[in-house]
This record gives sequence, structure tokens and C-alpha cells, in this order.
Amino acid sequence: MKQREQWSSKIGFILAAAGSAIGLGAIWKFPYMAGTNGGGVFLLVFLLFTIIIGAPMLLAEFIIGRSTQKNAIHAYKHLAPNSKWHYIGVLGVVASFILLSFYSVVGGWIVTYIVKSFTGQLSNLNANEFGVLFDETIVNGPEVLLAQAFFLLITIVVVQSGIQSGIEKASKILMPLLFILFLVLIGRSLTLEGALEGVRFFLMPDFSQLTSSTFLLALGQSFFALSVGVSIMVTYSSYLQKGEDLVKSTSSVVGLNILISILAGLVIFPAVFALGFQPDEGPGLVFVVLPAVFDQLPFGMFFLVLFLLLLLFATLTSAFSILEIVVSVLVRNKPTNRKKIAWISGAIIFILGIPSALSFGIWSNITIFGFIMFDFADFLVSNMALPIGALFIAIFVGYRIPVSILEDEFFQGSKASKLLFQLWLFAVKYIIPIGIGIIFLHSLGLFS
Repeated sequence: MKQREQWSSKIGFILAAAGSAIGLGAIWKFPYMAGTNGGGVFLLVFLLFTIIIGAPMLLAEFIIGRSTQKNAIHAYKHLAPNSKWHYIGVLGVVASFILLSFYSVVGGWIVTYIVKSFTGQLSNLNANEFGVLFDETIVNGPEVLLAQAFFLLITIVVVQSGIQSGIEKASKILMPLLFILFLVLIGRSLTLEGALEGVRFFLMPDFSQLTSSTFLLALGQSFFALSVGVSIMVTYSSYLQKGEDLVKSTSSVVGLNILISILAGLVIFPAVFALGFQPDEGPGLVFVVLPAVFDQLPFGMFFLVLFLLLLLFATLTSAFSILEIVVSVLVRNKPTNRKKIAWISGAIIFILGIPSALSFGIWSNITIFGFIMFDFADFLVSNMALPIGALFIAIFVGYRIPVSILEDEFFQGSKASKLLFQLWLFAVKYIIPIGIGIIFLHSLGLFS
């Protein structure tokens, strides 16, 4: 008996898996992470980590999920019974609760901006006024909480019924539309006066900006951008049919995420410098700069509304995948409990997200290790849970799963070479654990 439904097509799986991160990982988070960490040098380190560490990790999670056809906890129990390895999945579920708690806050910001665009509050504003509007939006506690609740409501309603059919079909239409709209925005952004300075900042590494924290933050962004480290992709790949080529799927998902990240940077940074903003604006970069770019376009408000709706969809796709890992574990083989569990999980996540939602306003004076609650939740997931989870997944795949299973899953439906398998396995067994360990110790000041 099948534990869960399966993707109806390979392209549907690829778009859904890529959409799991494209929403906020590439469009929202990557530009401001690059902007606050040296621009081009952050991009370079991010690309290296994504290819050398992120891609092998993504394939490792695909193999775990597809080989077992089980959720994030029971996949590890199936492969390593009577052991403690399933705590990797437990870490993933806990991290997903925290991740969606602050992720839904940003999703709420998008909802708020869509409402403001329809009510005319985004019309006829200059660049500075967009910045003021964003600051006023995120400090408005009741408005932020209401928007966060609405965002989670949409997420729960979809996940409670199963997400594959609707999301897969919509992804095939809306993801290409998002890509096309990005190309339009890049064309306008690059033709703004002073845009070339932004291109240089983004594409030309300044190694004087390279610090030890750059490596940890780029590694965390790489994992965030690919949704690896918390077993989300274990869950998604468990819906795959056995004949799918996991190697090509990995390449496609990685390629799409890198492409969208670069496109986002080419939209944002030329406009940042051309319109007089600072690249280290932080989490509000997309919400301040993009509306200002649209304001420079004919029919700008139409394109802005369209972009916000598509961004909302991409963001929701990510939220679906995060909530799905929680629900799939708690539901197990009792699908009749899915609706109740989805609502209970969503309610808990909303409560967990209240500190993040209010951390820019009335709770801005509450900090942990110098972080406001929103930034602390982000750091806890992106720079702690994801690398630690990835480290243990790499060790599990490299040293616990029999090579015969790895080979069977790697080559099933694939024409990949034996050399590629050996390189991948070498990366999983040695490069990833050692790399993550060194970067982690260095960031904590324990290794220099």
C-alpha cells in the first residue's frame, strides 16, 4: 500500500522542489544577505558552497526519501532500525516549526503589500517614501499578526487536503511567469542611470569584504536556498516514482535556484545604487527597492501587483513544503487525521511566530545574544539547524546506508557515470562533514 500520493510528472516535482525555496530563499533572503555581506564575494562563496556542498546534500536527501517512500522521521527508522538516527528527522521537524514561524511573518508582509497595492497606498511614492512605508508596515503589530494569520490560513487549507495535484499544476504555469517577469524587471533595472555600479557590487568580488562569518552565512544561505538540512527534500522525494532520474532532478533544482538568486540580484542591486539606497538595507530590501523599480515602469502598478501575487504563490509553495514535513510525520499512516493535525500544527506555528512578528515593533527591545526575535529565529534555523542537520545527514548517508542502496537509487533512471557516483559519495563522506565542521568551528572562534 502506498503511504502517500506521488508526483504526476518529473517537471512537476522539479518545479515544486525548486519552488520550495525560490519564494523567499532566492527572491527575499539572498539579495539582502549578499547586500549585507560584501555583494560579489558573498555570491562567489554562495555559488561554491551550493555546487560543492548543497547539491550533493540535496541528492543525498532525495535518495533517502525516494528509497524509503516514508516521512522525514520514519525514513531514517526504516534505513537504520533500532538506532538513534531518526533524531535527524526530529531535528528537521522542530526546525520546520521555527522556520515557518518567522517565514510566515514575511509571507504576511507580502499579503499586506498586495492589499496596499489594491488600495492605492503604493501609488505615487518616491524611493524614500517606500522605505518609510516598509518601516511603518513592520512595526504595526496588529496588521502584521493579521497578515501572518491569513498567510498561515492559506497554507493550512492547502496542506490539509494534500498539496501535490494543485501545487504541481499551478507551478507549471506560475513559476515560468515569475521567471519572465524577472527578465522584464532586469531589463528596466539595468537601464537605470547608475545601475552599473550595482552590477559591479554584485558580480565583482571584493575579497577585502571576506570574513569568517561570510562562510557560515553563505553556507546557511546555500542550505536555505535548496531547502536541505531539515529533511524537507526527504519528504518531497518520498512522493517520487522509482524510475525518475535523481541526478538530473538535483541538477535542475540547483540550477533553477542559482538562476533565480542571480536574477534577483540583477534586479535588486542595480536599482539599489541607481535609486540611492544602501545595499545593506536588510530584510526589507525587496519590499523597498522593487516597488521603486516598478514605479519607473509604464503600467508599473499593474506589474507590481502581478509580481506580488506571483511572489506570494512562490512563498506559499515554500510554506507548503515546510508544513508538509510536519504534517506527514504526525499523520503517519492515518490520512483521516491530516486535517486536524494541519490545523493544530498551524496554530502552534502561529503562536511561535508572534515574537518574530512583533520584534520590529513593540518587542524590538527584546533580544537574545544581540538578535531581535525575528533575526534569532532566522539564525537558529539557517546557521545552526540547517548546517547541523546537513552534517548528520551526510554522515548517515556516507557511513550508515549500504553502498548498494546508494548505487541503486543513484543510477535508477539515470545514465550518470560511475565516476560521478564516486565523486558524489566522496563529497558526502569527506568534503561535506569536514567543510561544515571547519566553518562551524571557525565561526564560533574555536578554529582559525
